[in-house]
Amino acid sequence: MSKIEMKVPSPGESITEVQIARWICKDGAYVEKDDEICEIDSDKATLTLNAEASGTIKILVKEGETVAVGAVVCSIDTEGIQTATKTESKPVAKNEKASAVPAPDVITKEATTPASYASGIPSPAAEKLMKEKGIASAQVNASGKGGRITKGDVLDAASRPAASQGTNNAVVWGGSRDARREKMTMLRKKVAERLVAVKQETAMLTTFNEVDMRPIMDIRKQYKDKFKEMHGVNLGFMSFFTKAVCEALHAFPAVNGRIDGTDLVYHDYCDIGIAVSAPKGLMVPVIRNAESLSLAQIETKILDLAGRAREGKITIEEMTGGTFTITNGGVFGSMLSTPIINPPQSAILGMHNIVERPVAIDGKVEIRPIMYVALSYDHRIIDGRESVGFLVKVKQMLEEPVKMLFSGKDPIQTLLGL
Repeated sequence: MSKIEMKVPSPGESITEVQIARWICKDGAYVEKDDEICEIDSDKATLTLNAEASGTIKILVKEGETVAVGAVVCSIDTEGIQTATKTESKPVAKNEKASAVPAPDVITKEATTPASYASGIPSPAAEKLMKEKGIASAQVNASGKGGRITKGDVLDAASRPAASQGTNNAVVWGGSRDARREKMTMLRKKVAERLVAVKQETAMLTTFNEVDMRPIMDIRKQYKDKFKEMHGVNLGFMSFFTKAVCEALHAFPAVNGRIDGTDLVYHDYCDIGIAVSAPKGLMVPVIRNAESLSLAQIETKILDLAGRAREGKITIEEMTGGTFTITNGGVFGSMLSTPIINPPQSAILGMHNIVERPVAIDGKVEIRPIMYVALSYDHRIIDGRESVGFLVKVKQMLEEPVKMLFSGKDPIQTLLGL
C-alpha cells in the first residue's frame, strides 16, 4: 500500500505551532489532488491544507488539536486510485444468462467512491453570510466545486422570496438555560494577547473630531457610475480616507513612525492597513505605498485584499509591515469608539457611521451628514499637537477633496504660485 503523509506547512518564520480548525473532508473519503482537505489556524491567519495526491484519506489529528509545524496530520492512500479505476471483468457461468448479472467492463471512480466531501459544506465566507442572514444549508442551491456552497449561492438564496425558500423569515428565539463551550482559536488568542499588551505597554490616548461628509458624498453621487464603468470597481469612502490619511502622515511623520527599543523609526512611505472583519476574527491586510496610488487603485486593492481575507486566502506577508491602520466601525452602526493601536504601529484611525446632524454653517443651522472620527495614538512618540493636527488635516482633506490633488495646498494659491 502506498501512502503519502500530509504535514503541516510553515505559515511563517515565527510560527511554531498551529491548530486544526476544521476538516473539510471526512475520514476515509476519496479526495482529488489539490483539493482543500483541512483548515489550519495559526496565530496570524487561517490557511488551507491541499491534498498532495489523489486517494483515500486517513485523518490522524482531531479538530481543535494543536500540533507543531511539520507534524503529520493525515495520510493519503494512493492505491485507491488503481483499485477504483482498473478494469475488472468477471466471467459469466455457462448456465447463467449474461443479461442476468451484467459485468461492467470498467468500475468507474464515481461508482466506488462516496459523494464529494464538499457537498453541502459552505465556504468560510458563505458560512459567515448564512449566519448573518439566518439561512440554512437546505435553502441554498450549491453550485461550487463538488457541491460546495459559495457566497454567491447564499446571496441568491437571500434574494429569493421567503415562500420559495420554504421557511418563514421571522426568527423566534425562545431562549434556554443551555450554554456551550468552544476552544479559542489560535488567531483569537493571539489577538487577545496583542490587545492586552498594547494597553499595558503603550501610553495610548484617543482624540476625536467630526467630518462633514457632504463634499465626498456629492462627488460619489456625481461620478460613481462613470467611475465604475471606467475602473470596474465602486467608488467608496475608504479610498478617500486612505488618500487623506497619506497627506496627513506626510505632514505629521511621527504618526507614521514607531518605537524600536530606544530608537524612533520614521517611514518615508505609507503602508496602510485596512481592518477587515473575517469569520475567524479581525484581519488587517496592508496596502503598500498607498501614497502613490490613485483612488481606483486603492479601491481595487481593498476589494482584492478584503475579499481574500474574509475567505481565509490572505497570506501572512500581506498582513505584516503596515505603518498605520484604518478601521471602519461605521459599517456595523458604530457612532463613536476608541480603536486600539495595531502594534508595532503608533496610531490608528477609526471611522464611524454617517448621521444627519444639525450643525452651524455661516451662522445658520443646517442638516449635514456628519461622521465622527477618532485617532488613538501612542503618546510616547506622538504629542498632543501632532495628534490633533493630524486629525484636523484629515478633516480638511475630506471636507475639501480638491486639496488632495494639490498636496494639501489651496488650489488657487498653487495656481498663483503663492
